[in-house]
Amino acid sequence: MTTRFRRAVQDREFLITAEVTPPKGGNPVRMLEMAKLLKDRVHALNITDGSRAVVRMSSIAASVILLQHGIEPICQIACRDRNCIGLEADLMGAHALGIRTILALTGDPVKAGDRKESRSVFELESVRLLKLIANLNSGLDFKNQPLPDEPLDLFAGAAVDPQLKSWSSLQQRFDRKVEAGAQFFQSQLITDFERLDKFMNQIAAGSNKPILAGIFLLKSAKNAQFINKNVPGVQIPEDIIKRLADAPDPLQEGVNIAAEQVRLAKQVCQGVHLMAVKREDLIPQILDLAGIPPIEKPELNCV
Repeated sequence: MTTRFRRAVQDREFLITAEVTPPKGGNPVRMLEMAKLLKDRVHALNITDGSRAVVRMSSIAASVILLQHGIEPICQIACRDRNCIGLEADLMGAHALGIRTILALTGDPVKAGDRKESRSVFELESVRLLKLIANLNSGLDFKNQPLPDEPLDLFAGAAVDPQLKSWSSLQQRFDRKVEAGAQFFQSQLITDFERLDKFMNQIAAGSNKPILAGIFLLKSAKNAQFINKNVPGVQIPEDIIKRLADAPDPLQEGVNIAAEQVRLAKQVCQGVHLMAVKREDLIPQILDLAGIPPIEKPELNCV
């Protein structure tokens, strides 16, 4: 089944995705409210899988809820909480339930979250998870045994951090993910667009895989300083922090900054991945200011 997002990748459209967090509990109403606001503005919505090692509803269950409302999910699957048996089982189940796009992640360490006493699994990491998905798509399990009840048809993507300090490590990791079967990449939060441009020209150029730049809505100078202190590899420039601090309406200034970054990304790469934690309702305004119109969508075929 060719989904709207997969078709947009194949047609080399400028891709728009955004992140929505599953509920912390059994009621998906708020998640759905945010998702419905974004339905006509994005090609697909990422559903996180225990992001920052904080427990929330299963990303598979939340993705199915979106599908039931005609909204295409990108279901994140992390290796932290499952061994190979669990990963294979969940991927087969996701496919049977109509999920077709997966973001393969290693997963944040347990110590980053609120369950520091829990045990991590990490039997696989993102590259091996991509290889597992490729196996399942070809009709084989992790042990290369045939699947008697038909292969899967999953469109797998991966994360990338163009601002990684080690250029050689970035090159190696990116190449391994492409080789393992990644069909698209969503980046971590981008603040250095010169670095992103260098990454696109020196590392990603020959891959023919779309790169979506991560754009984060900063709500205040305090929010930016918190990210600088607590998110490894991210350094929000002082001039942006000063803009937020001096603005009469810091949140609106954050919207303006995000819109500027979307415009910069459009000149450099093939898409943007928008993150506006707890203020997903502002994403349409960011896109409007950036000159990105609503997306014309064909009907979503759900299984």
